Amino acid sequence: MEDAARDFFVTGLRNAHAMENQALSIMKPQLARIENYPEVGAKLEQHIRETEGQIARLEEILHGLGEDHSTLKDMALSFTGAMAALGHTMAGDEILKNSFANFAFENFEIAAYKSLITVAEHGGYAGAVQGLEANLREEQLMAAWLDENIAAVTTKFLSLKERGDSAKI
Repeated sequence: MEDAARDFFVTGLRNAHAMENQALSIMKPQLARIENYPEVGAKLEQHIRETEGQIARLEEILHGLGEDHSTLKDMALSFTGAMAALGHTMAGDEILKNSFANFAFENFEIAAYKSLITVAEHGGYAGAVQGLEANLREEQLMAAWLDENIAAVTTKFLSLKERGDSAKI
């Protein structure tokens, strides 16, 4: 039973590691394209740094268990993230689509970390909880920022569009 719980925890950590790599593959292209929304660009830049720290924390937890991340999962999810980001570039309201997708993704990450924390607590991996909680807090802060700023981004998009300026990103 202990082996099954450990395997489940390690798989969850590897999935979280791949998920964070996917997040980077979504955010970095968005940041590179930002033109008219400097507040969004600044927040993406901050969260990219946080995400890199989250990856390091996950790797530390995995190494503490004598495990490594899954390169295959990392590559697969990074690819799908890059394709999702590319798909939005064709939309006339790219900034809005990115905002919606980012908000949804942050909430997915929040759920994943809540689950991992529960597994860690019930599986006897108390040493992992602090790092997982740090990741969770950063995701919650990013989700809250997105939630609080969707109306402002939408208003700015509409204002730029009404003036005939480039509004999509």
